[in-house]
Amino acid sequence: PAGVGALQLAFEQMVKKLREEGLFDEIHKKALPTYPSRIGILTSETGAAVYDIVDSITSRWPCVQLFLHPVSVQGEAAAAKIAATLNDITRLNKQLKLDMLLVGRGGGSLEDLWAFNEEVLARAIFNSKIPVISAVGHEIDTTIADLVADARASTPTKAGVVAVPDMQ
Repeated sequence: PAGVGALQLAFEQMVKKLREEGLFDEIHKKALPTYPSRIGILTSETGAAVYDIVDSITSRWPCVQLFLHPVSVQGEAAAAKIAATLNDITRLNKQLKLDMLLVGRGGGSLEDLWAFNEEVLARAIFNSKIPVISAVGHEIDTTIADLVADARASTPTKAGVVAVPDMQ
């Protein structure tokens, strides 16, 4: 479909722009805490991804406290809403005391995942004072959120492996 070609082109142009600005550079990546105690999760409260993320984290590190910040992960306004939530959390983190943030959703088409390719969200992730893990889609999906985040989990299920140690 013509839509996918246009989206692919837009994706490549955004990657080029943000790469040239240095948003993907390793020097800007924040270290993840080794033993996080409070993790914020930004995803849909109704999707399977939230259960996969919670399961994968709590099975490895049950002492962690998880805080769900429900956001729309698809549709025209999704990127702006996720970015606004991320910005709010960063601003309020003296009270929230989160060690890291996980931003993600399950798999889907390029169109479904598009919110995670938008500049507004890339800049919010880059500007977060809290380390951000991107956990979007399936193994084969790479989004701009993945490139700018401090770390990437290839799927929501693998988020726990990236986020927390295994108490075993």
